[in-house]
Amino acid sequence: MTASTRRSFLATGIRSAGLLAMGGLACDSMRPQEGFLGLMERVNERFQRALFDPGRLAPELPEEDESDPDDFPAYKISEEYPVVPGGWVLRISGLVARQLTLSAAELRRLPRTSTRVRHHCVEGWSAVASWDGVRLSEIARLAGVDPRARYVEFRSFETGYYSSWDVESALHPQTILAYGMNGEPLATEYGAPLRLYSAVKLGYKMVKYLGEVSFLPVRTGGYWEDKGYEWFAGV
Repeated sequence: MTASTRRSFLATGIRSAGLLAMGGLACDSMRPQEGFLGLMERVNERFQRALFDPGRLAPELPEEDESDPDDFPAYKISEEYPVVPGGWVLRISGLVARQLTLSAAELRRLPRTSTRVRHHCVEGWSAVASWDGVRLSEIARLAGVDPRARYVEFRSFETGYYSSWDVESALHPQTILAYGMNGEPLATEYGAPLRLYSAVKLGYKMVKYLGEVSFLPVRTGGYWEDKGYEWFAGV
C-alpha cells in the first residue's frame, strides 16, 4: 500500500466513523475521549498501529524541492510566542533507566541527523523543509527506555501545549528533535530552541518549544487531541 493510498484509506475510515458518531450514538463533542467518540478513537488507534510499518521511510527530497519559507506557516497557541526559560534543558523522564536533562549544547554533541520530507497539515496544505537534529531513538537509547513504555508524551514550555504518540512512531528513524531548519538555527516561530519533527505524523502532532519527553505505559492526550482531533494522526 503506497503512502497516498494509505492516507486515502484512513481518511475514508475516519469519515465513516464520524458519520456513525453523528447518528446519535452517545457521543459528546465536548468530551471527545469519552463515550462513542472515545471508543471509535481507540478502535482507530488499534487499526492504525496495526497498519504502521516502523521500517517504511518517507522519500527524502532534494534541496531544490524546498518550499519558500512563506509557504511554511508558523503556528502558536498563545497570543505571543513563548519566551525560552532561563537555563532551558530538555528533560527525559518516565519509564527509563536514567532520567536525563540535556542542554542545547549537549543535544548538539549527540549524533546529528537531517531529514527533508514533505510536511502534511490537517488543513490540507503541504510544504517541504530540511530539519537538523537528533533522532528520538538515540535519546531513548541513552535513557534506557523500559519495554513497558508504549506511549511517549511531549510537553512544551508554551502553556497547555502537549501531545502524546505511540512509541513505534516516536522511535521511527525519521522522528527527530530538531534544532535547525533549512541549514539555519531553528527560528522562534518554528519552535526554538527545540521541536519535535517527523515524517510519520500530521503537523499538529509535532510539538514546538519542547521541554519534556516522558515514556509512559498508558496513553494521554494532547492540546489538539483533547479538542477532538484524531489521536494517532499517521501519514
